[in-house]
Amino acid sequence: MEVTGSSGRHRAVAAGSGGGRGKRRSVDVGTGGSIRSLGTDLLCIVFALLDHFDLVRCSVVCKSWNNLIYTSSLMKDLYNKRNPHLKCASIKSDMLETSMKIYLEEIAMEEHKLSFLRGSVKVDQWSGHHASDLNIRVNVCRMKRGLILTGVGDKVLRLWSAESCNYLDEYVSPEMNQLVDYDFDENKIVGLTSDRICIWRRHGQRGIFQSCKGIFTRGLCMRYIDPEAVIGCEDGRVRVFDMYSGRCSRIIRMHSGPVTCLTLTDDQLVIGGSTFGNIAIADLSSGKRMGSVKSCFSPTGLKCFSFNMHSYSVFAGSTSGYAHCWDLRTLRPVWETRVSPNVIYTVHHLSNDTSMLAVGGIDGVLRILNQSTGEILSSLVIDATKGVPLSSKNSHEVVQKKVRRLQDTTCLDIIPRYLRPPITCLAVGMNKIVTTHNEKFIRAWRFHMNN
Repeated sequence: MEVTGSSGRHRAVAAGSGGGRGKRRSVDVGTGGSIRSLGTDLLCIVFALLDHFDLVRCSVVCKSWNNLIYTSSLMKDLYNKRNPHLKCASIKSDMLETSMKIYLEEIAMEEHKLSFLRGSVKVDQWSGHHASDLNIRVNVCRMKRGLILTGVGDKVLRLWSAESCNYLDEYVSPEMNQLVDYDFDENKIVGLTSDRICIWRRHGQRGIFQSCKGIFTRGLCMRYIDPEAVIGCEDGRVRVFDMYSGRCSRIIRMHSGPVTCLTLTDDQLVIGGSTFGNIAIADLSSGKRMGSVKSCFSPTGLKCFSFNMHSYSVFAGSTSGYAHCWDLRTLRPVWETRVSPNVIYTVHHLSNDTSMLAVGGIDGVLRILNQSTGEILSSLVIDATKGVPLSSKNSHEVVQKKVRRLQDTTCLDIIPRYLRPPITCLAVGMNKIVTTHNEKFIRAWRFHMNN
């Protein structure tokens, strides 16, 4: 651990993996002593100089630090400063732990919101493919646990570090079939081609499971909740598969037209959007259709979905440039706002956030919307200033670009198209958004709170 001065404030940084920048190592303190030789009192003095986010980061370094941080008065003191009307002494320990978790989540979401609205923004851009791959594009991105997985429009999925942009691994489609959709978790990657499901192991012996060919009609979209994968098909049906046996357990009739987008809820509901602008809800376990909702602006095909389990809201983007929000409990529209002159390809939000919604489409503008009202809060494009090379990461160059926040009166026609290529997919993380553009490059938009 090192203690350094930064803007008049000391910071403690625990040595770790650093998102792929270096291996965990033992750090000497003073003249040869291990960090483990620091006593509890000295550690508390160092930890007392940190804010809540740094403390949380330090608490995951090891069990002893975690116990020290959460059993001492460190978190309690910060909690009391933020909540002076409450006294920790009068709160039971289990209630205090719950209150502090809520408090930490609230301030994290507030920082996330403010960084999107008023923070400074820089974009790291790098090539997702080799220069020799002339016909390969990157259409889709997913981001989880500090990792980015990109692909589609390609026959290869590539894994990157969200922090350093380092290339980590790649997964090739069997028989070189072109991928249509995919998702991943800490153990596996589940991919969809037009007529089969593929599963890659992420750890241990590399292996690929493939479902039988031709058991569904042109799959267009996919989501999964272990052990089942749900495929939206061109014939308007949703097919539910056991991912490990390859058997189709249920076929649910959702629409009379193609199922263009899907989302799943934790309570076993499947929601499917269609080319006709309506959504259908069905029970995943029974296959029973529960209801449907139609857009007020028909006909308008739905291109993308995002579900917020905290507010029970379903967000969608359409071919006519509208962003939509429905309340899944009442099956009623909450708002419908035209945010773009043309197709919206992607909508997404941080899983615990109920305030910010990121939207991207054919006009290449990254927009931040209010989840409750649909109001456009911020619109961003790349600035015309030439990018600055940051470094070479595993044979690919990372270039940092500046970002321009657009005013409400800005005319898009005056902004060159090369500065705003279509946003085909985006993924939202804490204070960052990753975008793909049907080009070779990938962009990581990094939002920082202004001090």
